[in-house]
Amino acid sequence: MGGAYVRTGGVLALICCVLAIFGADALEPSGWVRAHATFYGGSDASGTMGGACGYGNLYAQGYGTRTAALSTALFSDGASCGQCYKLVCDRKTDKTWCKPGVSVTVTATNFCPPNWDLPSDNGGWCNPPRPHFDMAQPAWEKIGVYRGGIIPVIYQRVPCVKKGGVRFTISGHDYFLLVLPTNVAAAGSVRAMDIMASKSGEDWMSMTRNWGANWQRGGYLNGQTLSFRLTITDGQTIVFSNIVRSSWTFGQTFASNLQFK
Repeated sequence: MGGAYVRTGGVLALICCVLAIFGADALEPSGWVRAHATFYGGSDASGTMGGACGYGNLYAQGYGTRTAALSTALFSDGASCGQCYKLVCDRKTDKTWCKPGVSVTVTATNFCPPNWDLPSDNGGWCNPPRPHFDMAQPAWEKIGVYRGGIIPVIYQRVPCVKKGGVRFTISGHDYFLLVLPTNVAAAGSVRAMDIMASKSGEDWMSMTRNWGANWQRGGYLNGQTLSFRLTITDGQTIVFSNIVRSSWTFGQTFASNLQFK
């Protein structure tokens, strides 16, 4: 197997096993796509915490154990973070290890790196150009028999369903702001993000992707009320006006009442 990356404390650490997911922008692809799926993270999915999308504690963030790491072909350098996929084990290909009549929907929260020491059909499951899902073990076991280890799947990107509004976690330091939007419904993944500070004269300032699902902006914005304009990959845009109060500090999370449909 390959390995999913977990990023904690700003460092990428390699952890065991494999997984992947599809990164196209369309939410209604024509038909289903063939791939394979493995699992990692243990029976309680504790080993999936962190991850290359930067969501941190997946339990606390509401992603739970229905998550997956994406192969290079699907991860798109983090642009696919937050996307949701419905998977079914392909019993036409493998009746031994596929559970019948069930499906599972997972959120992309991690990256499954290639393993160039192994061939793509024998251990290097996440090697380009393969689409592959290295799923959290509880999610994988919804559709596969544990002893199988790897199963053929068919998958389709689907809209993400979330409870509550979009949340924003503020990190970084003086003159460097890092913002992590989470709990994003619909497309799930963010295409563009802008910020407005209360002292900026009502001008929107573009942000750029830093790593995973984190977006950055330089400049000293401390002590200002912050607004965000979020555009997800299906084209929807929402303005979160004054979502961050002027007394904010690094490490805080601010929840909105607004959500994508």
